[in-house]
Amino acid sequence: ILEAVAGPIWLSEHACSVTASVGATLYPGDQGEPDVLLRHADQAMYQAKQQGRNRFHVFDPEVDREVVAFRKLRARIEQAIVDGELCRQYQRIVNFSEGRVEAVEALARWRHPERGLLAPGDFLPMLEGTELMVKLDDWVLAQVGAQARVWLAAGRRLGLSINLSVHRLLTPGFINHLTQLLRDCPGLQPADIQLETVETKTSVGIEAVAAVVRDCVELGCTVALDDFGTGFSSLSYFRALPAQTLKIDQTFVHDMLEDEDSLRIVEGVIGLARTFERRVVAEGVESSAQAVLLRRLGCDRGQGYGIAHPMFAAQLAQWIDQFSPAPAWTAAGNGH
Repeated sequence: ILEAVAGPIWLSEHACSVTASVGATLYPGDQGEPDVLLRHADQAMYQAKQQGRNRFHVFDPEVDREVVAFRKLRARIEQAIVDGELCRQYQRIVNFSEGRVEAVEALARWRHPERGLLAPGDFLPMLEGTELMVKLDDWVLAQVGAQARVWLAAGRRLGLSINLSVHRLLTPGFINHLTQLLRDCPGLQPADIQLETVETKTSVGIEAVAAVVRDCVELGCTVALDDFGTGFSSLSYFRALPAQTLKIDQTFVHDMLEDEDSLRIVEGVIGLARTFERRVVAEGVESSAQAVLLRRLGCDRGQGYGIAHPMFAAQLAQWIDQFSPAPAWTAAGNGH
Protein backbone atom coordinates (compact mmCIF):
# COMPACT_ATOMS: atom_id res chain seq x y z
CA ILE A 1 0.00 0.00 0.00
CA LEU A 2 2.80 2.41 0.90
CA GLU A 3 4.64 1.70 -2.34
CA ALA A 4 1.49 2.15 -4.40
CA VAL A 5 0.57 5.42 -2.73
CA ALA A 6 4.12 6.76 -3.13
CA GLY A 7 4.15 6.11 -6.86
CA PRO A 8 4.36 9.20 -9.11
CA ILE A 9 1.19 10.91 -10.27
CA TRP A 10 1.56 12.79 -13.55
CA LEU A 11 -0.13 16.14 -13.84
CA SER A 12 0.56 17.34 -17.36
CA GLU A 13 4.37 17.22 -17.49
CA HIS A 14 4.90 17.27 -13.73
CA ALA A 15 5.43 14.17 -11.59
CA CYS A 16 3.88 14.55 -8.12
CA SER A 17 3.99 12.13 -5.23
CA VAL A 18 2.46 11.73 -1.79
CA THR A 19 3.23 9.42 1.09
CA ALA A 20 1.07 7.73 3.67
CA SER A 21 1.29 6.75 7.31
CA VAL A 22 -0.45 3.48 8.11
CA GLY A 23 -1.60 2.22 11.49
CA ALA A 24 -2.90 -1.28 12.12
CA THR A 25 -4.03 -3.49 14.95
CA LEU A 26 -4.47 -7.25 14.77
CA TYR A 27 -7.36 -9.27 16.10
CA PRO A 28 -7.58 -11.53 18.13
CA GLY A 29 -4.27 -10.40 19.67
CA ASP A 30 -5.91 -7.05 20.37
CA GLN A 31 -9.15 -8.31 21.88
CA GLY A 32 -11.12 -5.08 21.67
CA GLU A 33 -14.59 -4.19 20.47
CA PRO A 34 -14.80 -2.76 16.93
CA ASP A 35 -14.68 0.87 18.10
CA VAL A 36 -11.67 0.06 20.34
CA LEU A 37 -9.87 -1.64 17.44
CA LEU A 38 -10.38 1.42 15.27
CA ARG A 39 -9.07 3.69 18.03
CA HIS A 40 -5.99 1.49 18.47
CA ALA A 41 -5.34 1.53 14.72
CA ASP A 42 -5.64 5.33 14.82
CA GLN A 43 -3.10 5.49 17.67
CA ALA A 44 -0.75 3.28 15.67
CA MET A 45 -1.13 5.59 12.67
CA TYR A 46 -0.02 8.57 14.76
CA GLN A 47 2.94 6.51 15.97
CA ALA A 48 3.91 5.98 12.33
CA LYS A 49 3.76 9.75 11.81
CA GLN A 50 5.90 10.44 14.86
CA GLN A 51 8.49 7.95 13.63
CA GLY A 52 9.01 9.88 10.40
CA ARG A 53 5.97 9.22 8.18
CA ASN A 54 5.88 7.09 5.02
CA ARG A 55 5.81 3.95 7.16
CA PHE A 56 3.44 1.66 9.04
CA HIS A 57 3.14 0.86 12.74
CA VAL A 58 1.33 -2.08 14.32
CA PHE A 59 -0.40 -1.47 17.64
CA ASP A 60 1.03 -3.56 20.50
CA PRO A 61 -1.55 -4.18 23.26
CA GLU A 62 1.11 -5.14 25.82
CA VAL A 63 3.17 -2.01 25.18
CA ASP A 64 -0.02 0.05 25.42
CA ARG A 65 -0.79 -1.44 28.84
CA GLU A 66 2.71 -0.57 29.98
CA VAL A 67 2.34 3.00 28.69
CA VAL A 68 -0.99 3.40 30.48
CA ALA A 69 0.53 2.08 33.73
CA PHE A 70 3.50 4.42 33.27
CA ARG A 71 1.21 7.43 32.83
CA LYS A 72 -0.78 6.49 35.92
CA LEU A 73 2.40 6.27 37.98
CA ARG A 74 3.54 9.69 36.74
CA ALA A 75 0.18 11.13 37.71
CA ARG A 76 0.52 9.51 41.13
CA ILE A 77 3.95 11.13 41.65
CA GLU A 78 2.54 14.52 40.64
CA GLN A 79 -0.21 14.06 43.21
CA ALA A 80 2.41 13.08 45.80
CA ILE A 81 4.09 16.48 45.31
CA VAL A 82 0.76 18.26 45.78
CA ASP A 83 -0.18 16.16 48.83
CA GLY A 84 3.16 16.74 50.56
CA GLU A 85 4.25 13.09 50.45
CA LEU A 86 7.73 14.02 49.25
CA CYS A 87 10.42 14.85 51.76
CA ARG A 88 14.19 15.29 51.78
CA GLN A 89 17.10 13.73 53.55
CA TYR A 90 20.70 14.87 53.65
CA GLN A 91 23.90 12.97 52.97
CA ARG A 92 27.06 14.34 54.56
CA ILE A 93 30.12 15.20 52.44
CA VAL A 94 33.18 14.88 54.67
CA ASN A 95 36.64 16.33 54.26
CA PHE A 96 38.84 13.40 55.37
CA SER A 97 42.01 15.39 55.89
CA GLU A 98 40.33 18.09 58.01
CA GLY A 99 38.00 15.66 59.75
CA ARG A 100 34.89 17.78 59.33
CA VAL A 101 31.54 17.83 57.56
CA GLU A 102 32.05 20.20 54.65
CA ALA A 103 28.64 20.08 53.00
CA VAL A 104 25.41 18.11 52.69
CA GLU A 105 23.72 16.74 49.60
CA ALA A 106 19.93 17.07 49.50
CA LEU A 107 18.15 13.87 48.45
CA ALA A 108 14.48 13.61 47.52
CA ARG A 109 12.43 10.85 49.17
CA TRP A 110 8.83 9.73 48.71
CA ARG A 111 6.84 8.73 51.78
CA HIS A 112 4.62 6.30 49.91
CA PRO A 113 1.49 5.37 51.86
CA GLU A 114 1.82 1.66 50.99
CA ARG A 115 5.49 1.13 50.09
CA GLY A 116 7.17 3.25 52.77
CA LEU A 117 10.11 5.59 52.22
CA LEU A 118 11.27 5.35 48.59
CA ALA A 119 14.69 6.38 47.32
CA PRO A 120 15.09 8.56 44.18
CA GLY A 121 15.89 5.55 41.99
CA ASP A 122 12.39 4.21 42.61
CA PHE A 123 10.60 7.13 40.97
CA LEU A 124 12.92 9.71 39.39
CA PRO A 125 13.89 7.77 36.21
CA MET A 126 10.32 7.85 34.89
CA LEU A 127 10.24 11.65 35.20
CA GLU A 128 13.41 12.27 33.20
CA GLY A 129 12.92 14.84 30.45
CA THR A 130 9.37 15.78 31.49
CA GLU A 131 7.85 18.96 32.88
CA LEU A 132 7.12 17.01 36.04
CA MET A 133 10.88 16.71 36.61
CA VAL A 134 11.09 20.52 36.43
CA LYS A 135 8.34 20.74 39.05
CA LEU A 136 10.19 18.30 41.29
CA ASP A 137 13.51 20.14 40.86
CA ASP A 138 11.82 23.42 41.83
CA TRP A 139 10.30 21.74 44.88
CA VAL A 140 13.77 20.57 45.97
CA LEU A 141 15.25 24.04 45.46
CA ALA A 142 12.48 25.65 47.51
CA GLN A 143 12.77 23.07 50.29
CA VAL A 144 16.54 23.36 50.53
CA GLY A 145 16.30 27.15 50.55
CA ALA A 146 13.83 27.01 53.43
CA GLN A 147 16.08 24.63 55.35
CA ALA A 148 19.10 26.84 54.74
CA ARG A 149 17.25 29.75 56.35
CA VAL A 150 16.61 27.62 59.44
CA TRP A 151 20.27 26.58 59.70
CA LEU A 152 21.58 30.11 59.16
CA ALA A 153 19.21 31.47 61.81
CA ALA A 154 20.71 28.92 64.21
CA GLY A 155 24.24 30.03 63.31
CA ARG A 156 25.04 26.97 61.20
CA ARG A 157 26.47 27.35 57.70
CA LEU A 158 26.77 24.28 55.50
CA GLY A 159 27.55 23.86 51.85
CA LEU A 160 24.41 22.68 50.04
CA SER A 161 24.71 20.26 47.14
CA ILE A 162 21.55 20.02 45.02
CA ASN A 163 20.88 17.56 42.19
CA LEU A 164 19.23 19.11 39.15
CA SER A 165 18.24 17.53 35.87
CA VAL A 166 19.67 18.86 32.62
CA HIS A 167 16.07 19.47 31.59
CA ARG A 168 15.67 21.93 34.49
CA LEU A 169 18.95 23.67 33.75
CA LEU A 170 17.82 24.29 30.18
CA THR A 171 14.35 25.52 31.11
CA PRO A 172 14.12 29.25 30.25
CA GLY A 173 14.50 31.48 33.29
CA PHE A 174 16.48 29.02 35.41
CA ILE A 175 19.20 31.54 36.36
CA ASN A 176 16.55 34.08 37.38
CA HIS A 177 14.91 31.40 39.50
CA LEU A 178 18.21 30.58 41.18
CA THR A 179 18.95 34.27 41.75
CA GLN A 180 15.56 34.73 43.41
CA LEU A 181 16.21 31.75 45.67
CA LEU A 182 19.36 33.46 46.94
CA ARG A 183 17.51 36.75 47.48
CA ASP A 184 14.82 34.96 49.48
CA CYS A 185 17.42 33.48 51.83
CA PRO A 186 19.33 36.27 53.59
CA GLY A 187 22.82 35.21 54.51
CA LEU A 188 22.96 32.38 51.99
CA GLN A 189 25.89 33.00 49.66
CA PRO A 190 26.09 31.71 46.07
CA ALA A 191 29.30 29.90 47.04
CA ASP A 192 27.27 27.90 49.57
CA ILE A 193 25.37 26.21 46.74
CA GLN A 194 26.73 23.46 44.54
CA LEU A 195 24.54 22.27 41.67
CA GLU A 196 25.05 18.65 40.63
CA THR A 197 24.14 17.40 37.20
CA VAL A 198 24.87 14.37 35.06
CA GLU A 199 25.57 14.09 31.39
CA THR A 200 22.51 13.53 29.25
CA LYS A 201 21.94 11.12 26.38
CA THR A 202 19.34 13.38 24.81
CA SER A 203 19.88 15.33 21.61
CA VAL A 204 20.59 18.47 23.62
CA GLY A 205 24.03 19.78 22.70
CA ILE A 206 26.74 20.06 25.33
CA GLU A 207 27.16 23.71 24.33
CA ALA A 208 23.66 24.58 25.57
CA VAL A 209 24.32 22.94 28.94
CA ALA A 210 27.76 24.57 29.18
CA ALA A 211 26.26 28.03 28.64
CA VAL A 212 23.92 27.60 31.62
CA VAL A 213 26.70 26.16 33.77
CA ARG A 214 28.86 29.21 32.97
CA ASP A 215 25.98 31.46 34.08
CA CYS A 216 25.75 29.52 37.37
CA VAL A 217 29.49 29.89 37.94
CA GLU A 218 29.33 33.59 37.09
CA LEU A 219 26.58 33.94 39.69
CA GLY A 220 29.00 32.47 42.23
CA CYS A 221 27.63 28.95 42.61
CA THR A 222 29.77 25.88 42.06
CA VAL A 223 28.85 23.02 39.75
CA ALA A 224 29.64 19.33 40.07
CA LEU A 225 29.60 16.66 37.38
CA ASP A 226 27.93 13.71 39.10
CA ASP A 227 28.46 9.96 38.45
CA PHE A 228 31.63 10.77 36.55
CA GLY A 229 32.97 7.88 34.48
CA THR A 230 29.66 6.11 33.83
CA GLY A 231 28.41 8.11 30.85
CA PHE A 232 29.02 7.56 27.17
CA SER A 233 30.99 10.78 26.70
CA SER A 234 32.22 11.79 30.15
CA LEU A 235 35.47 13.29 28.88
CA SER A 236 33.57 15.44 26.37
CA TYR A 237 31.38 16.74 29.18
CA PHE A 238 34.42 17.31 31.38
CA ARG A 239 36.12 19.34 28.67
CA ALA A 240 33.04 21.39 27.77
CA LEU A 241 31.55 22.11 31.19
CA PRO A 242 33.28 24.50 33.60
CA ALA A 243 32.39 22.24 36.53
CA GLN A 244 34.63 22.74 39.56
CA THR A 245 33.99 19.30 41.05
CA LEU A 246 34.03 15.72 39.77
CA LYS A 247 32.12 13.09 41.72
CA ILE A 248 33.48 9.57 41.28
CA ASP A 249 30.61 7.15 40.76
CA GLN A 250 30.00 4.84 43.70
CA THR A 251 30.29 1.66 41.62
CA PHE A 252 34.02 2.28 41.13
CA VAL A 253 34.58 3.25 44.76
CA HIS A 254 32.69 0.19 45.96
CA ASP A 255 34.84 -2.22 43.95
CA MET A 256 38.24 -0.54 44.08
CA LEU A 257 39.61 -2.63 46.99
CA GLU A 258 39.00 -5.89 45.13
CA ASP A 259 38.90 -4.93 41.45
CA GLU A 260 42.06 -3.55 39.84
CA ASP A 261 40.21 -1.97 36.92
CA SER A 262 37.92 -0.04 39.27
CA LEU A 263 40.98 1.11 41.23
CA ARG A 264 42.62 2.35 38.03
CA ILE A 265 39.48 4.27 37.09
CA VAL A 266 39.40 5.91 40.53
CA GLU A 267 43.09 6.79 40.21
CA GLY A 268 42.47 8.15 36.72
CA VAL A 269 39.59 10.40 37.78
CA ILE A 270 41.60 11.73 40.74
CA GLY A 271 44.59 12.38 38.48
CA LEU A 272 42.37 14.11 35.90
CA ALA A 273 40.86 16.34 38.59
CA ARG A 274 44.27 17.19 39.98
CA THR A 275 45.71 18.02 36.54
CA PHE A 276 42.87 20.39 35.75
CA GLU A 277 42.68 21.77 39.30
CA ARG A 278 39.18 20.46 40.02
CA ARG A 279 37.90 19.15 43.33
CA VAL A 280 37.02 15.48 43.51
CA VAL A 281 34.47 13.75 45.75
CA ALA A 282 34.14 9.98 46.10
CA GLU A 283 30.57 8.68 46.29
CA GLY A 284 29.55 5.47 48.00
CA VAL A 285 32.29 5.33 50.67
CA GLU A 286 31.25 2.32 52.75
CA SER A 287 34.28 1.58 54.90
CA SER A 288 37.22 3.20 56.64
CA ALA A 289 39.56 1.19 54.39
CA GLN A 290 38.07 2.87 51.32
CA ALA A 291 38.43 6.32 52.91
CA VAL A 292 42.07 5.62 53.78
CA LEU A 293 42.86 4.45 50.25
CA LEU A 294 41.10 7.47 48.74
CA ARG A 295 43.25 9.79 50.88
CA ARG A 296 46.41 8.02 49.78
CA LEU A 297 45.32 8.38 46.16
CA GLY A 298 44.77 12.12 46.62
CA CYS A 299 41.01 12.33 47.20
CA ASP A 300 40.19 14.21 50.40
CA ARG A 301 36.40 14.29 50.16
CA GLY A 302 33.81 11.56 50.28
CA GLN A 303 30.26 10.61 51.14
CA GLY A 304 28.50 7.32 51.74
CA TYR A 305 27.04 4.88 54.22
CA GLY A 306 30.48 4.27 55.73
CA ILE A 307 30.25 7.81 57.08
CA ALA A 308 26.54 7.83 57.85
CA HIS A 309 23.23 7.00 56.19
CA PRO A 310 21.14 9.89 54.84
CA MET A 311 19.05 11.49 57.57
CA PHE A 312 16.40 14.14 58.04
CA ALA A 313 17.32 17.72 58.92
CA ALA A 314 16.03 17.31 62.49
CA GLN A 315 18.70 14.67 63.17
CA LEU A 316 21.49 16.27 61.20
CA ALA A 317 22.58 19.12 63.50
CA GLN A 318 23.10 16.82 66.48
CA TRP A 319 24.97 14.29 64.34
CA ILE A 320 27.34 16.97 63.03
CA ASP A 321 27.98 18.30 66.55
CA GLN A 322 28.88 14.82 67.75
CA PHE A 323 30.83 13.82 64.64
CA SER A 324 34.33 12.52 65.23
CA PRO A 325 36.40 11.40 62.24
CA ALA A 326 37.99 7.97 62.20
CA PRO A 327 41.64 8.33 63.30
CA ALA A 328 42.72 6.27 60.29
CA TRP A 329 41.50 8.99 57.92
CA THR A 330 43.76 11.73 59.18
CA ALA A 331 46.63 9.33 59.87
CA ALA A 332 46.61 8.06 56.30
CA GLY A 333 48.05 11.24 54.85
CA ASN A 334 47.60 12.45 51.32
CA GLY A 335 49.75 10.68 48.77
CA HIS A 336 49.95 13.70 46.49
